[in-house]
Amino acid sequence: MVDAIENDPRTFGERVASARRRGGMSQADLATALGKSESWVSQVERDILAVERISVLHALADALGASILELKPEAGLDAAPAPERFAELELLRLTLTGHPAPDVLGDGGAGPSLSADEVRGRVDAVWGLADASMVADASEALAGLLPDLERAVRTTTGHQQKELLHLLGRTYEAAATCLARYGEADAAWLAADRALAAAERSRQPLGVFAAQLRMAHAFVALDQLEQAEHVVAASVTALSPLASGDAATPESQSLLGATYLAQAVIGARSGDRSTARGAVKQARSLAARVGDDRNDFNTEFGPTTVELQAISTAVDLGDAGEALELADALDVGSLSPERRSRLHIDLARAHAQRRRTADALTALLAAEDEAPEYVAGSEAARATVRDLLSLAGRRPPNALAGLARRIGVAN
Repeated sequence: MVDAIENDPRTFGERVASARRRGGMSQADLATALGKSESWVSQVERDILAVERISVLHALADALGASILELKPEAGLDAAPAPERFAELELLRLTLTGHPAPDVLGDGGAGPSLSADEVRGRVDAVWGLADASMVADASEALAGLLPDLERAVRTTTGHQQKELLHLLGRTYEAAATCLARYGEADAAWLAADRALAAAERSRQPLGVFAAQLRMAHAFVALDQLEQAEHVVAASVTALSPLASGDAATPESQSLLGATYLAQAVIGARSGDRSTARGAVKQARSLAARVGDDRNDFNTEFGPTTVELQAISTAVDLGDAGEALELADALDVGSLSPERRSRLHIDLARAHAQRRRTADALTALLAAEDEAPEYVAGSEAARATVRDLLSLAGRRPPNALAGLARRIGVAN
């Protein structure tokens, strides 16, 4: 029986369609059971949309009354592999472990305190490393900066402490961003929670919303989409009054826009086309009001970033043609290497959906040129490489085989 399943020549989509028909279900019935759209089911069955997340694969198998192995024979080996820890983040993981400033609890062990002016440049430098996807350098810098800031906020008072708390929140946000980006979602959650606490103590409301945004991204990385949506919805409700009317500032509008983009990610990954597209529309409106591409709270929010997310949303929804058309008119020269790399990965995904394997490989190699560490840590890149290897058969192109080896995908 196992041999028969493993030697089944049908595609994943064909197996899903067969199981659905065997159970007497229409595509609409299956969509309702999954809480997704009929279009999503149709695109899965036509192998336009890949089902990579193990939680979605489990839900699909349960709805069909089938086993995961029947739908995806290779799942017995690699559908839910133990995540490989990104070694470059080890210093940062260790820094987050335990009390953030244990020496302050001892007898006079804090040493001289730092001023906000002394560490502000270090915080900016850490974000520069994070945005460039220089994960090893960012981890080392964060591991040195976070204990210094934690000691400083405990040995100062008044306005100086408030400024240091703001910088501490920003630093924990950078840590959460790096950790979520490279699959360390549990640690990202911890860092985001500490960012939230620091922002609240600094009495800067927008800092709280920025930390909430990092928390939402951590939940997305954990595939906890309902929790991510809860965080985002609460932020949208509370931020909207601050980002409208005469009191609105570009900073509040950028944060609200970035929050809508997070909502677009959640909607697209949930197969909720209406929510995803509605969130992109709201973000576009805010970007038009903000005007230029900005980087308030390190969100890189602006018209270009909105279109980047519109492309990613279209790919997640299976609208590859729309994604490629949007990309044709987009200039991303002003954005960080990580954002440019992400765009190339999304274009590779779009080309792969259309079975344009050479174009998909070219896009992946361009992504690697922009930010090799980001590509190595990107599950979307690895999933696309696996798709291309499957399409290539027993003799993949040398460039594809080399890329697979570099990012840890078995050939």
